[in-house]
Amino acid sequence: MTRWLDDDEQRAWRAFLTASQLVQEELDRQLQRDSGMPHAYYAVLVKLSEAPGRTLRMSELAAEVNASQSRLSHAVKRLEERGWVRRAPCAADRRVSWAVLTDEGFAALAAAAPGHVEAVRQVFLDRLDPERLRHLTALCAALLPAPDALPGTPDTPLPAAPGATPIPTAPTPATPRAAPVPVTPDHP
Repeated sequence: MTRWLDDDEQRAWRAFLTASQLVQEELDRQLQRDSGMPHAYYAVLVKLSEAPGRTLRMSELAAEVNASQSRLSHAVKRLEERGWVRRAPCAADRRVSWAVLTDEGFAALAAAAPGHVEAVRQVFLDRLDPERLRHLTALCAALLPAPDALPGTPDTPLPAAPGATPIPTAPTPATPRAAPVPVTPDHP
């Protein structure tokens, strides 16, 4: 038997869909206009910039950006054409390939980040007071397959300080990164 949505559920569902779509579209427009890249490519660059040695297995990167391996492969191909990412084979396992953020890619991310962060603030963060932001974070975490993986879940409350790094913004390229991973035969 179908459990139809009642009026409150329908309003909540439609509000979530509309708000999500509008925020994503505006962020994509801003990045395309100011940096010549879609939001999906920006997300790939951010994830690689946060990884040790700016390197991730393609399969891990696909999971990190919530994309199919096929869609990610297409995005990485486009990023390779721009010189922002390179692929590296794994010497220990030929089935594995690595995505590596190049210095040019890091520079492109560094150039795009200030405008993107400002857009995130205008379109999303500035519209929410700290209490609503914490509630929204908790609600979104409840929808994730592994809500404990998201900083700010009930076990690790978000800091309420005005200068705290908000979710969903990623650290800017100026944020210190993990130490580079040493080059070994199975890791570029």
